[in-house]
Amino acid sequence: MFAASACGLLDDAPDPAVMAEHQAMLANCQDTAPGSLVLVDGTGSSNTEAITAERLDAIEHIARQTAVCSGYLRVAVFSSSSAATTALYDGALHPHGATDNARIRRVPALIEDVIPGIREGYEPAMAELPGGGSDILGMLRLGEEFAGQLSTDYHLELYLFSDGFHNVGHKPGSEALSLEEAEALAAETTMPDLSGASVTVAGIGRVAGDPVPSDVVEGLVFYYQALCAQTGAEECLAVTDFNVTAR
Repeated sequence: MFAASACGLLDDAPDPAVMAEHQAMLANCQDTAPGSLVLVDGTGSSNTEAITAERLDAIEHIARQTAVCSGYLRVAVFSSSSAATTALYDGALHPHGATDNARIRRVPALIEDVIPGIREGYEPAMAELPGGGSDILGMLRLGEEFAGQLSTDYHLELYLFSDGFHNVGHKPGSEALSLEEAEALAAETTMPDLSGASVTVAGIGRVAGDPVPSDVVEGLVFYYQALCAQTGAEECLAVTDFNVTAR
């Protein structure tokens, strides 16, 4: 009976490589747990199989990091306004356990309960979004609302996956912007208060069809960095590709 029990424990043990990765994630946890808000641009300009796969992999990574730190996760797709959003997941990721090691051992099973629903619901949710453009600035304001709903036990980590071609109000990307021009354009916009948050805008310039000129992409990066700086966020990152090892 003892041998059988021992074998059962070994069978249930997470992969050592996964445990090592989660240990590394644990070292990145802060004093307060992450309130992770992931918002994905549902407009067709960046709707390709490759980009979709990258975004879903990034969402899974964020979910695992959130679970390791016993945080809260909301994932939604959006289009023309904060009202034009569809939630794919909204709930706490709190693995049970008396110790850190006990909790992170339960993360893989927890993620297995969460990620399939997100992956299966992604394309149907995208298809149901109304048209009318991509309101990326509205998503930053949605981040402020989400932060206000979190208790003081959490801090906001906002992830925006978009090609960056905001077309509600200002339309950056119609031409290349210098750093100075991007900062001036951003200064014209009233921004929400995201003090203490971390904000990542990823996928800038990644579109279906012909590649975006590099100077246009650079201008968009300047623009979103400048917008984020105006929110008072503690960390701002605007990038073409989401590097899962960077956050």
